[in-house]
Amino acid sequence: MTPSEELLRYAPTVVEPVDFDAFWRDTLDDAARRPVLVDVRPHRTDLRLVDTWDVTFAGFGGDPVRAWYTRPAGVDAPLPTVVEYAGYGRGRGLPHERLTWPVAGYAHLLMDNRGQSGLHGAGDTPDPHGAPGGPWPATWGILAPQDYHYRRLITDAVRAVEAVRALPGVDAARVVAAGNSQGGGLALAVAGLVGDLAALLTTAPFLCDVQRGIELTDASPYGEIARYLAVHRQVEEAVRHTLSYVDGVTFARRAVAPAHFGIGLRDNVCPPRTGFAAYNQYGVANGRADAPARELHTYPFNGHEGGEAWHVERQLRWLDALLGPTAPTRGS
Repeated sequence: MTPSEELLRYAPTVVEPVDFDAFWRDTLDDAARRPVLVDVRPHRTDLRLVDTWDVTFAGFGGDPVRAWYTRPAGVDAPLPTVVEYAGYGRGRGLPHERLTWPVAGYAHLLMDNRGQSGLHGAGDTPDPHGAPGGPWPATWGILAPQDYHYRRLITDAVRAVEAVRALPGVDAARVVAAGNSQGGGLALAVAGLVGDLAALLTTAPFLCDVQRGIELTDASPYGEIARYLAVHRQVEEAVRHTLSYVDGVTFARRAVAPAHFGIGLRDNVCPPRTGFAAYNQYGVANGRADAPARELHTYPFNGHEGGEAWHVERQLRWLDALLGPTAPTRGS
């Protein structure tokens, strides 16, 4: 079963605020006024085939953001590097929880999600900025773009790329943004804001065609925004205005990096059409003569879990073909 013709053509007009580019330029310029690396220290684990560092970098507003930096043990040469963003309600967890990329020969930075620890996974990064909104991360500060939680989280995601490029053993020309669900939405935002990424890996991305997303499903996180509006009926216009600054479709339109997408066609968390909205418009407004290469894999009988390990295998093969050799042999 292949995606319907309607999905393959789905390219909705997503409202772009007139100051969208200026909003993000000013936000990122403010973050860039501070040195990006705050602290880097070796972290002892019982894993013999990888080395790990506990990294703290300056994210939005200079706030300290935690991350794990892991790479093949005994390899000092600069490596292509995957910057990974975690899903909604998850933190960076423990270093041994995500080993696919370093075991495949890549350096790997896993960014913590500010303020989201304890929902589904452990983390170490608070979100100290309070503003009017609902009780869930997706609704924190949602009444104004400058106060919204995702303004801070997307800024952190961009700064994570800057941080990894300042670390030893990173090939700065081969840095990849990757993530699933919320992480996929963050990776898409990074692809639209960082013009020299080597590649994008995004699966079941959140925050795409978000105005439609909050109408299509009651599942969290979209359902959290809908539940907030069910109580606060008078603020719908303000909420929709805020969401227009973080829509993954708008970021996707500006992207230039080769992209690999994955979508489960029975996904009721991030409905398939919202991911297709980003895929079908990827790179169309990036100012380049040629559209970036892109590849999409769909899973007809899967929901938000998508292709899971099957899809990761496809990501590994695609990225290896795109970037070439990863880790040299030990001692080289």
